[in-house]
Order: sequence, then C-alpha cells, then structure tokens
Amino acid sequence: MLNRLSLSVVSAVAVLALTGTPAAATAPVTTAAPLSATAVRTHGAPADPLAPGPYHRRLDPLIGTWKATKYNYILGRDGEPVVSRDITVRTRWIAKTGGRFLEEKTEGVLGGHPYYRLGILGFSNIDRRYEWTTFDSVTPTAMTYRGPAVTKVGNRLSLPGKFTDPGVLGPKYVGKTIPMRTVITIRSNDRHTFELYFSPPGQSERLVDRVVYTRKAE
Repeated sequence: MLNRLSLSVVSAVAVLALTGTPAAATAPVTTAAPLSATAVRTHGAPADPLAPGPYHRRLDPLIGTWKATKYNYILGRDGEPVVSRDITVRTRWIAKTGGRFLEEKTEGVLGGHPYYRLGILGFSNIDRRYEWTTFDSVTPTAMTYRGPAVTKVGNRLSLPGKFTDPGVLGPKYVGKTIPMRTVITIRSNDRHTFELYFSPPGQSERLVDRVVYTRKAE
C-alpha cells in the first residue's frame, strides 16, 4: 500500500511540474482558447494539451522561401535607413521538435557586409506565450524575446525582451541593458513584417530595424 501511495504522489508531482499548475495562484488568470475539432480524439477526450495547436498553426503563413527587404536605422544617417534588398529567408517547422518550433535562416548583405541570422520561433503551451530567439553575425549575444500570455489567436505578435549592448547604439551604451521589442505582423500568406524597437535609457522607444518579407515563387 505504501509503495502504491508513493508512486501516486510522485506521479502527481510530475504532472504538476510539467503543466505548471502550482503557479496558478500567482500567475494571471487567462481564458483558454476553445479546442478545435482536430484537437479532439475520436473517443471524445481532449488531445495532448502540450501538442501543437491553433497558436502554432497561426504561424504557418511564415513557412517558405522569402525575399526580404531590410531597413536598418542604426546603420543609417539623419533618420534615413540603410536598405538591403539582397536577402533571402528560409523558414520551416523543425520536425524533430514535433513541429513545435520554427527555424528561420536569413542570409544576404547588410551595409556592404555578409549577413546571417538564425531565428527560432515557437509557442509555449505552458506559459501560453510566443517565444523568439535570434543569433546573428552582427550582435555577439543571443537576442531573446518572451511575449505576454495570450487568450486569442491574432495576426500581430508583440514580443518584449532586453539585451546588454555591446556598442550597437554607440560607445556610451556599452554594457547598458536595453529594453527591446519585436513585432511580427502576418499580413497575408505571401507577406509579413518583422519590426525591432529599442528603448535606450532615458529615451522613448524607437524603430531600429524593419524587414518586409515577400514570398518567392517556388
């Protein structure tokens, strides 16, 4: 009897740790989106709550090969951005993650120099938020964004984050913590935009980078 009771306790703890239920007392209460017809098993029981769902499916329009036009205001002067049109982006679901995460690979030229970026975008079923992390050939640190908890599927994702400036904004900002925000807007199946905003200490938020994606014919 003791062994069975111990196993039951261990199992319960494991489930709570996985689903994050103990945090419910302190976390904001959100209303879950209704399950779609595809999210119900044939016998009527709900499908695995950790499996990809409608919030993942909202990212499907990002899949494919894209011609990207990048407007970078940090490299520009007098408010005019440096514009790069020689950029190709390839985005796919990573099958080995169970289709939970997107991989975006960007290659081209920025400001006359080779440019590369790897981005990973996904939705956390536990935290009910979109998460976005990038690694590129310009910034020597990972750029990580965590969105707020969401209660409905939309076409605009606003994902805040912060990073330690290695000098991107100029010498006086080296070592400073810079709040940032990426806004992803899905305009159609053939067009979307990524916008990056920085909020330097003592200043208002400002747009520093905008990328317009147009689908390439395959």
